[in-house]
Amino acid sequence: MREATADDLPRLQRLREFLPEPTPQLLEYAVDGPPLVLVSTAAGTPVGYALVLADGDAGYVAELVVEPAHRREGRARRLLTAAFDRLRRRGCSRVTLSVRPDADAARALYASLGFEERDREENYYADGADALVLGRDL
Repeated sequence: MREATADDLPRLQRLREFLPEPTPQLLEYAVDGPPLVLVSTAAGTPVGYALVLADGDAGYVAELVVEPAHRREGRARRLLTAAFDRLRRRGCSRVTLSVRPDADAARALYASLGFEERDREENYYADGADALVLGRDL
């Protein structure tokens, strides 16, 4: 687990393709900017990343993705746990994220990390699907 560098960007852009609805240009901005991008590597190559924003005492997990061949290895959990530690160091006391209601595997992971449903955003995704807003204290 480490912070992303500009050299990681081409690989992270390929990983981003596994997200159903990435935020345009956020990754490119975040690798060099204040948002936090952590990578999980296998043999030195990024196979997953978490992109996390911090604003005052609140953090937001904007993107979390692990390459399909490396899923179910605990990488997403370790990425989030590392992100929580860094958010605490930045003065954050809580973190939120948005997830599709039918994303059962993701919701199970988030629940196991202490996330609880805080809100529901109607028509959040481009296809009109709602999003559950989950949160937890740090």
